[in-house]
Amino acid sequence: MIGFIGIGLMGSRMAGRLLDAGNDLVIYNRTQSKMQPLIEKGAKGTSSPKEVGSQADIVFTMLADPKAVDAVAYGEQGLLAGMKPGSLWIDSSTISPTQSVQLAKRANEKKIRFLDAPVAGSTGPAEKGELLFFVGGDAADLEEVHPLLNVMGKAVHHKGANGAGTAMKLVNNLMLGQSVAAFAEAVAFGERLGLDKEGVIQSLFAGPTAAPILHFKENKMLKEDFENADFKVNSIYKDMELASEEAYGHGFALPLSNLVKAFYGLCQQQGKGDYDFATIYDLLKKH
Repeated sequence: MIGFIGIGLMGSRMAGRLLDAGNDLVIYNRTQSKMQPLIEKGAKGTSSPKEVGSQADIVFTMLADPKAVDAVAYGEQGLLAGMKPGSLWIDSSTISPTQSVQLAKRANEKKIRFLDAPVAGSTGPAEKGELLFFVGGDAADLEEVHPLLNVMGKAVHHKGANGAGTAMKLVNNLMLGQSVAAFAEAVAFGERLGLDKEGVIQSLFAGPTAAPILHFKENKMLKEDFENADFKVNSIYKDMELASEEAYGHGFALPLSNLVKAFYGLCQQQGKGDYDFATIYDLLKKH
C-alpha cells in the first residue's frame, strides 16, 4: 500500500498518476473535500496522517510549506506516530535542507527510512508525469522507489545524502524566480519602446537567452491570465526566502535573488499572493 499526504495542486496530480498506474493508495489531506476526486477513482481516504502511516509501507508527502510538513510529521496523530519500522517516507515538499536533515534524523530514531525528493515542474508536468525529482538519501532506498518516481516524473537526479535533494531544489527555484522576472522585465521594456508584445516574445524565443520555463509562461504573458496559477507568487516567494535563510546560514550573499524576491513580495502586498508568479510582469509594466 502506498500513502500520499497533501492533495493540493501538485499532490493531487502526482497521487492521481500513482492511482492510474494501478497502485493501491491511501491518502490524507487537511481539507478533506480535496480527497474526494481520488476517492471516487479508488483511493482510500483517512482522517489523519497517522492513519496513512499505519497502513502504508511507502508514504509520499507533498505539502505547502515547512510548517505544514512539521504539522503532518509530529504529534499524536502525526505521520511518524503511525509509520512502521522499515517503512519509507519520501518528502517532495520544498523546505530547507536543514529541516530535511532533521526530519531524516527523527525518522531514523524510529527506524523509518527517509528521502527528500522535491520536484522541478508545475501542474502541467505533474499531470503528464514529466516532473524532475531531486533526491537526497540512501541510494538503496531510492532504487526501491525508482519505479514509482518514474510514474510521476521523467528523470530522477540523486544529489547525495539527506538534505541534498532540497538543497538542489532551492538552487533550482532561485534561478526560476530570477528567470521569469528577467523575462517579464524584458517584455515590458519592449512594449514601452513601442514593440508588439507577441513579436517581442517570439524574437526572444528565437534567440539564445530563453530558458524552457519561459515557453510555459508565454500564454500567461500574452493573455495576462495570472489569476489561474500554475505556480503561485506565495510559493516562489517562500522558496526564495528559504534560499535566503539557508544562504545566511552558510555565509553566502544572494544580492540578485534578494532583490528579485522583494519584487515578488510587492506582488503579495498587492493582494496577488495566489496569482501565478508570472504576474510580476504586470507589476513591472506599471511601474
